[in-house]
Order: sequence, then structure tokens, then C-alpha cells
Amino acid sequence: MTGRLWPRLRTFAGVAVLGVLGWRFGTGAFVAGLRVITVPSVLAALGIGLLTTVLSAGRWCLVARRVGLRLPLSKAVEDYYRALFLNAVLPAGVLGDVHRAVAHGRQSGDVGRGVRAVVLERVAGQAVLLELGAVLLLTRSGLLPDLTLGLPVDVRDFGPAVRVLKHLGVSAVRLMPNNDDKVRALEEHGISVTSRVSLLIEATDHNIRYLTAKRDRLGHDLPHLAPAVPGGA
Repeated sequence: MTGRLWPRLRTFAGVAVLGVLGWRFGTGAFVAGLRVITVPSVLAALGIGLLTTVLSAGRWCLVARRVGLRLPLSKAVEDYYRALFLNAVLPAGVLGDVHRAVAHGRQSGDVGRGVRAVVLERVAGQAVLLELGAVLLLTRSGLLPDLTLGLPVDVRDFGPAVRVLKHLGVSAVRLMPNNDDKVRALEEHGISVTSRVSLLIEATDHNIRYLTAKRDRLGHDLPHLAPAVPGGA
């Protein structure tokens, strides 16, 4: 009796939690989120999720074989999907991995090796991510993620500075920018820029990529740098 009742209680508890959240915070954000979801985006997400899960499960199979355990790919994919779900919905974010490690260890007759295989598999995955992140940081400008995602590279608001200047009775300034956008922003707010005083930083091996990115991607006027190479920053 208890075994049949417990799954129903869990389902009821989950529905109750969703109901309380909807009552307390409203459903507007949830409904708005559903409206922007498109069929292509859902299919793309499912495809990417399937691919990454199969590859991760394959990595788990390789590590398991290395420690002397047998793990079919189909079983690994099934357990990996379950582990991802449990990681997402349970506290700590690793309980799904704990479950698949212990379960595989029990099925194989060696819990210690089962746990070791999952730990090594997760460490290998994180190591790859760290290496890729290091490569991107060393080879790409910090502006690339924003530009790739279509985000603005500069979201500064000059309104507060303009209000301070106007409160002080300042209507015209001499500015030290290398960026035309700053001059334009002040003038659009009613502050006249009478002249520009350039402040050029000497280019060295340590800052040349930074200065080049500011010139090529942010439009800074840095005439002391070498001309940009056509077709690339």
C-alpha cells in the first residue's frame, strides 16, 4: 500500500509546489517565456542535448572499461540522462552522478570501481572545459562573446554624469576620449565638447591585443598603432 501511495504523494507535492509558486509570483513570466519558444529552437536544443549526452556517455564507457568494468553504451546513455535530470532538480547538483556511480557499481559487483569511473569521467569532462576556456581566453578578445551573441559592447549611461555637469553649471568640456561614441553621447545630452585631448598609451607586447581590439571593435582612434590587417582584427 505504501509503495503505491508514495509515487502519488510525490506527484501531488510537485504539483502543489508549482501551484504555490504560480499563486505567489504569478504566471506572467512563465507564459511570456513560452511565447518566445519556437519549434526550431526546441528541436535544436533536443538535438544538441542528445549529442552531448551520447558523447558524455561514451566517455563514461571508455573510463569504465579502463577501470575494468563493463558498461554498454545504451545503458550508459539511459543512466546519464537520469543523472542529468537528478542533478538539475535535486540539491547539490551532483546527486544524479552519485546515483549512477553507486548503481553501476552494484550492478557490476564493485561499488568502489563504479564510483571511481564516474569521478574520473566527470574530472575528464571538466578538464576539457577548462582547457577550451583557457584557449579562448588566450586567443580571443573579451569582446567576442558579446559580439557573437549580438549584445552591445558598451551599455554605459552618460545621463547621470550629464546631470552632475548641468547641476554645476557646466555646459562645455574638453574631453580626453579616443572614442567618438563618448563625444556623441555627451553632445546628445546637451553638453558641448569644445576640443579633444588625446591620451595615447604606448603599445607593448602585453597590451597590443587589447589596444587593437579597442580600435577595431570599439572604434577608438589610436593612430599610433599599425594599420589593421584587411579581413581580420
